[in-house]
Amino acid sequence: MAHVDGQGTTAARRADRRNGERRLTPLERALRERIQNEGPITVEAYMEACNAYYYATRDPLGRDGDFTTAPEISQMFGEMIGAALADAWARAGKPSDAIYAELGPGRGSLAADALRVLRRAGFEGAVHLIETSPVLRVQQGERVPDAQWHDSIEDLPAAPLLLVANEFFDALPVRQFVAGFERKVMIAAGGLAFDRDGEIMESSPARDGAVSAIATCLAQSGGVALVIDYGHEKTAPGDTLQAVRGHRYVPTLVDPGEQDLTSHVDFEALRRAATDAGAATTQVVTQGDWLQRLGIQARADALAKSHPKRAEELEIAIDRLCHEEQMGQLFKVLAIRSPEWPIPAGFPE
Repeated sequence: MAHVDGQGTTAARRADRRNGERRLTPLERALRERIQNEGPITVEAYMEACNAYYYATRDPLGRDGDFTTAPEISQMFGEMIGAALADAWARAGKPSDAIYAELGPGRGSLAADALRVLRRAGFEGAVHLIETSPVLRVQQGERVPDAQWHDSIEDLPAAPLLLVANEFFDALPVRQFVAGFERKVMIAAGGLAFDRDGEIMESSPARDGAVSAIATCLAQSGGVALVIDYGHEKTAPGDTLQAVRGHRYVPTLVDPGEQDLTSHVDFEALRRAATDAGAATTQVVTQGDWLQRLGIQARADALAKSHPKRAEELEIAIDRLCHEEQMGQLFKVLAIRSPEWPIPAGFPE
């Protein structure tokens, strides 16, 4: 889930290869034992183990955590999502059996803000959250008391979906290949190291599988899904694996399980997986353009008029969410929908 303004440094990547003498994390001890018994493990296996441990053991969000997501920056982000979903639901005929679903809902802030708008629009559907972290489920329950939790997308009921996945796909594990050979993590020079370097191609069966599951639900039962994440519109080579701790980039192979591992989302691959499963997709647009089309500035102006003391805070939030040098350009938005449902607001027809 983590994103830090700017790019990871070459120095941080070099430090991956010289872990030095230090105290091992519990997960690193387990990974070293696994590598000694089984041999080098794939980058995919390493990332999966690290993030499973990381999210199960802490609340990573906020100033005192490791990163901050858009819903924590401003209520306006969730409200814009709620408005887009409410509009799509209304134009689809307001199906009474539709449900709200969210993947990786963090503290529940986005769900609470989006649902406030949806409820005002007449939506009365149930709330289903895909979350495996017991720590975060507690916080989500405080903000969305009527929520039902599931461990996987496949557990969602067969009903029209109003689904949101904000900074969910970036944390799913990726595979890395160098010259056709899969990159792995080994033990070398007293620490963890990659077994090969060179031009890297990334793929993510986990992301493809998650999108396929969503698209299958939409094709069979109707609905729309909004995917918001940082990444690239077209498939391209490059090493995008990164680690964040305390709002700073850190080496990816140091202190496994104690920092958030992510990589940039390949939106072309997501669209391909969705259409292969029978759903329709929109064009990929930038977060800044999408929020502006939905009217986030008008919402900020209305809030500032009602709460003059918040005017500066609201403008700072607009800048962080929409400016091209903040989250506005790097973050992209994609809608996946049932072929029978309309294109959501904010996307080109």
